[in-house]
Amino acid sequence: MQTAHTFRLPYKIHFSRCDPAGIIFYPQYFILFNDLVESWIDAILPGGYHGLVGERRIGMPTVHLESDFRAISRFGEQVWLELEVTRLGNRSITLAWRCVGTDDVVRMSAVQTLVTTSLDTHKSIALPDDLRTAIG
Repeated sequence: MQTAHTFRLPYKIHFSRCDPAGIIFYPQYFILFNDLVESWIDAILPGGYHGLVGERRIGMPTVHLESDFRAISRFGEQVWLELEVTRLGNRSITLAWRCVGTDDVVRMSAVQTLVTTSLDTHKSIALPDDLRTAIG
């Protein structure tokens, strides 16, 4: 079940994400999960991620990131990219990510803390009310 606290998308591992051995090159996970965060914001917030960053000039930089690589993901495989809100602070959001194969094996997991900032002053700001409401 998908809610504002959880978000899940299918993803096929593309060749461009892999190393010469045909497995996903680990930094690519961070790009995939950044894309997942954008898709999640698009799904829960009118105006989406572009509206938040491009129009309202609110950034969401990462201030903390821990990751574990548990199993490989191979070129051509179908996986699920998942995120869950684990903490909603005054100026931050903590997310748990997972990449899970169709075999239910967790390939990679991470915990990420994002802080909302003004893109004009580069200082932290309160989580926007509409985003807080959308997350619940």
